Amino acid sequence: MTPSSGLAQYWSQTDGISHAVAILLALMSVASWIYILSKSWSAWRIRRSAGALDAFWQAPTLPDAIALLTQADGEQVYAPLAIQSAQAASLGSQSGSLNAASDPGELITRTLRREINRVSSRLESGLTLLASIGATAPFVGLLGTVWGIYHALTAVSLAGTVQIDKVAGPVGEALIMTGFGLVVAIPAVLAYNGFNRINRVTLAELDGFAHDLHSYFVGKSAR
Repeated sequence: MTPSSGLAQYWSQTDGISHAVAILLALMSVASWIYILSKSWSAWRIRRSAGALDAFWQAPTLPDAIALLTQADGEQVYAPLAIQSAQAASLGSQSGSLNAASDPGELITRTLRREINRVSSRLESGLTLLASIGATAPFVGLLGTVWGIYHALTAVSLAGTVQIDKVAGPVGEALIMTGFGLVVAIPAVLAYNGFNRINRVTLAELDGFAHDLHSYFVGKSAR
């Protein structure tokens, strides 16, 4: 019996609950892979643009540095910190606003913190989906297996005879659901751990960049 014929036989012999479990696992797999592929593309672009942080400080003027970083930062992760902090530094020098009444250093700190929080929320968006799929998919598959075994044993008991070959086939086919659950969960867990590590590296770079920007603009306003 080929795997495809085994799956077809299992599908034809199971009821609506087993079908619902299989469809749920399929939807979970599709959702996780769509997120994994899109997030991988975004993470690759972010890591590629991280090298522009060194080039930022080598630019001759601040507008040139911001233009260079904006062009390199396709995901707009690093550039908004420089743009918003530059605007905060210019607002601090103006009169007639609450920003002007604030200490320039505090205004820049508040702006940088807001931008880091925005980027952090964006980087972490969707990770809850991966974590949920990785944690629940094996149990959803196990539920399908348990229900399939129960369904098979009930059919055997109604037949009035218990033979090992009559039980082993349906039970083995029911175990497909457990394997399917693991197939769905393992990529989600691995991707979740990988994206978490990339996010930690990116946020550490953002913190360092924000500190350098704060020192630059505070020192510039003090002169």
